[in-house]
Parts: sequence; C-alpha cells; structure tokens
Amino acid sequence: MAALKLCFVFLSVFFHAAFLLPHLVNCKHDDEDNLLQGINSFRTSLGIPVLTKHKKAACLADEVAEDLEDQPCTSINIGVKSPPLSNYNRLVKKCDIDINTTRDGVVLPVCVHDLVPTLVLTNYTHSSYAQYLNNSKFAGAGVGSEDDWMVVVLTTNTAAGSFASGAHQSVVSEIGWKRYVVCLLLGSLVYLV
Repeated sequence: MAALKLCFVFLSVFFHAAFLLPHLVNCKHDDEDNLLQGINSFRTSLGIPVLTKHKKAACLADEVAEDLEDQPCTSINIGVKSPPLSNYNRLVKKCDIDINTTRDGVVLPVCVHDLVPTLVLTNYTHSSYAQYLNNSKFAGAGVGSEDDWMVVVLTTNTAAGSFASGAHQSVVSEIGWKRYVVCLLLGSLVYLV
C-alpha cells in the first residue's frame, strides 16, 4: 500500500513537471510582452491608441514564427504585407481562426540575431512596417517568437480583420489536451487508490 502511494506521488510530480510547469516558466513571453509595450509606446507618442493583446493573433504569430524558425533571415523580404507561407491556411486553421476574418489583418515577421530587444523594436518602427503600426485601424496584436524570428500579427475591429474563431471549439481544445490528459490520469489514479 505504501509503495502504491509512493508511486502515486511520483507520477503526480512527474506529470505536473512534464505538462504544467513548462507553461508557467517561459521567458520568451517577456520578450514578446516587452516588444508589444515598445510598439504601444511608439503608437502613444504618435497619438494613436494602444494595441490590445489578441489571443488568436498571438497563436498565429507563434505558429508563423515556428514555421519560419529554420529559414535564414534573408529568405523573406522584410516589409511585405504577408510572408510567403505556403501553409498559411493550415496555420490559421490550427489557431481556430476563420480565414475570412484575416483579410484586413497583417502578419509582420522580422529576423534579428538573438532577438536583441532594441533591434527588434527598431525593425518594426523604422522600416516599412511602421506604416502599419502608425495606422489607427489596427486595434489588436499578437506577438510570437522562435529562435531569431519575431512575428507581430495586427488585427482590426472589423469583421474582415478580427481573427474570430472558425468552428466551435471543444472543451478539450479550450483547456489544452495536455492538461486534460493530466487531469484524466490523476483522476484515474485517485479512483484506483
């Protein structure tokens, strides 16, 4: 009986460490938050309303950054409205975004070695991307990064740029499948004990 309880404690600690802690300790989000804060300071200095965090846009930004992570910095033209992503529709669908609600949005990738914060911000505020940051029609933003890539996705308050959900999500996709599995396994172990 004591061995069973010890096994339960070990498994519980293992599952918490493997599935829950990586979501709590993630320094890359600090860089992303700092970039959004810098962009908002830039917009404020121009008298433009700040961008609000947009969850679906952040998902898409993360997916685009992950898709670009193995590409060298020179493989994309910085300053174009849409990156040449052959699987853009798949990435949009993965984030449960209706493709029709992305038409007015903008995806802005930059590549900066080691993602030096001041250089990343400068790549957005002192390039052709500044025209989008200067535009008050954009109301929301999602930021994602991977390796040397930082991606900002700008959204609008219009139907064509809201990045609204596609199909109805299941409970599993809402809470994340990893957390669901952990809860299921822990519940099963408690039931067995």
